[in-house]
Amino acid sequence: MKKKPTIQTLSVEPEDAALFRAAVGEVKPIPEYNRVVVQKSFHKPIFHSPASSPELPDTLSDFVTGDTPDEFLSNGLSRMTLRKLRRGTWPVRDRLDLHGLNSDAARNLLQEFLHDAIQNNFRSVLVIHGKGLNSPDGEAVLRKLARHWLIQHPVVLGFCNASPAEGGSGAVLVLLKSNR
Repeated sequence: MKKKPTIQTLSVEPEDAALFRAAVGEVKPIPEYNRVVVQKSFHKPIFHSPASSPELPDTLSDFVTGDTPDEFLSNGLSRMTLRKLRRGTWPVRDRLDLHGLNSDAARNLLQEFLHDAIQNNFRSVLVIHGKGLNSPDGEAVLRKLARHWLIQHPVVLGFCNASPAEGGSGAVLVLLKSNR
């Protein structure tokens, strides 16, 4: 028969407590303006099941010439739109992580993801492609391809790098056309 582990309660001697307070010194609370307020997402991410996805035509090209831009905006849209996207005017409603996928699987998954996002009337989504730090030649293949595909996709109005908390240059915030 195994013996159950017991939990010991530590008692602190008054001399030890006084020594600790003397070593730490006076404690000051963090000022209100210097605090980060964590905002929980109001929306739960949608889980994508491969069985329910319709057959979508593959219209995106893999042929990339040169570097892909860090940000993109469709013709006729104001630069203010990118600023609003960066500031979170349209909250991120869903996320897609392409880490570890080959280019064909990533392209197909991205097309299904964007199709589902439009069907659910999401305006802003996050696509995580990674920074390419573990790539064989140090080249961010998925980063370049994902941004290239987003530029080609007809429902994408624009995109920009995500905030550092969401992945920085390893992810992209995407603004989609409204379904209404």
